[in-house]
Amino acid sequence: MERVTDPGRLRALVQAVLLIGSDLSLPDVLRRIVQSACEVVDATYGALGVLNDAGEGLAQFITEGIPPEQARLIGRFPEGKGIIGLLITDPRPIRLKNLAEHPMSAGFPEGHPVMRSFLGVPVISRDRVFGNLYLTEKHSAPEFSEEDEGLATALASAAGIAIENARLHSHVRDLALSEDRSRIAAELHDSVIQRLFAVGLALQGTVRSISSRQAAEKVQQAVADLDDTIREIRATIFSLQVAKRSEQGLRAEILALTREVSVGLGFEPQVRFEGPIDSLVDDTVAANALAVIREGLSNVVRHAHANHVQLSVAARLGHLLVQIIDDGKGPGDGHRDGGRGVHNLGQRATELGGSFRLQAAPQGTGTQLVWEVPLPDAASS
Repeated sequence: MERVTDPGRLRALVQAVLLIGSDLSLPDVLRRIVQSACEVVDATYGALGVLNDAGEGLAQFITEGIPPEQARLIGRFPEGKGIIGLLITDPRPIRLKNLAEHPMSAGFPEGHPVMRSFLGVPVISRDRVFGNLYLTEKHSAPEFSEEDEGLATALASAAGIAIENARLHSHVRDLALSEDRSRIAAELHDSVIQRLFAVGLALQGTVRSISSRQAAEKVQQAVADLDDTIREIRATIFSLQVAKRSEQGLRAEILALTREVSVGLGFEPQVRFEGPIDSLVDDTVAANALAVIREGLSNVVRHAHANHVQLSVAARLGHLLVQIIDDGKGPGDGHRDGGRGVHNLGQRATELGGSFRLQAAPQGTGTQLVWEVPLPDAASS
């Protein structure tokens, strides 16, 4: 093996490894690692594919070297076929002088840059495969070297540690949040509601002894307000008692979907949640909501030319509201005011007893998608 003589390569390698302990978010850390990998092995393009929980496909695909405009033209990130699929099923390093000559090569979609030399290494931490690091088009040589493979493997290990750490921290946060919710719900029920109920009874007992009609009416109004407060607290208790729709949960599935779409957009949509998404939304409504979000965001990628997208999902007692707002072309300026995809969005809402609108965005430019459907009665669930 060649000896590493360039101190710049070693410095970039060390800096990338040190990112693991930084305060950066996981997507930022992984993006910086891909950038460092391109610098260390002198690659024109780089990518890091993160496997889904089942380990059978890609949940994230972070790229380096392809301009955002070109990425939008290419569209959705790879589905795990060809050489990428081979690395998923057989996670061992691959070095190729010409990608096109490999029997597993699946070619490139329209608008994709030409790539010949290729280096792919698995992203592994503690014998578990989390994804793969891909590097193409070496500047200074017709193919990547054995030394390049060793350096890329070290960077892939750093990415694996970062992914594993993030998932472990997320699991710990979920456990802590679940315990906090249970504790708060118990305190609200056993302490707050009981005290409010006692106060209401005491006030009702004093009404008979009040001679002033006006004062008696004020007390009665106070009792009514307490009853409303008790109902609101009971609704809050219900929302805190989270029953996960699946191991992943609708909230996590929506976030994974927006990360997918961010490759085509060139940026990540802003996502807002309101209410107990995972506990109020049943499987049927959740599946339709995911399909609506995917179609709506795909329309933004294809037609809107937007710089900002906001997705909000609100689950309240009674209904689920999905809104997608972009600052791109309005509904009458592109092809989003008709077509099979938009028709399907309306049909999904109708079949569930809800409504669908595609209209100009409130800010004056762009489009607003509004999809609202009823949820099963909390009392009967």
